[in-house]
Amino acid sequence: MKIAIISDIHDNLANLGLFFEMIKNEKIEKIICCGDVCNQETLKTLSENFLNEIFLVKGNAEIYENQEALKIENINYLGKFGLIEIEKSKIGVCHEPSFINDLLKNEPDLNFVFYGHTHRPWISMRQKATLINPGTLGGVFHKACFAIWDSQTKEAKLKIIQ
Repeated sequence: MKIAIISDIHDNLANLGLFFEMIKNEKIEKIICCGDVCNQETLKTLSENFLNEIFLVKGNAEIYENQEALKIENINYLGKFGLIEIEKSKIGVCHEPSFINDLLKNEPDLNFVFYGHTHRPWISMRQKATLINPGTLGGVFHKACFAIWDSQTKEAKLKIIQ
């Protein structure tokens, strides 16, 4: 299964639209959003343009209310951080890297942690977990990008918004 990992949209609807165009032929089945969607309009655009399940954590720049995210049917809102399992991979999701230690402490058998906040695409290891930051979809401080993670091969590839 292919999953798009996005973060730090920062209300850039133009780049969000380009992202949707880029994933059309990728057979993406789920999206994991590592926060900083920002406003309700962007949250709505995300949910209306991708009808499958979206996992979402709260970023530090959100201006929508938690209740707004909880009301959207295809969004699985995890709060500040959360744990999910996809095809036997245990995954932690957060926005700020400071939550990574909490995730690993609460669930030492995590295979992956997806996070955002730094806007810098990055892959590293901590304990047994592969940490993946997909960068910034909004294109703030770095080129606009996202990642596609394959749950079968366990590999992530970075895609730059063109």
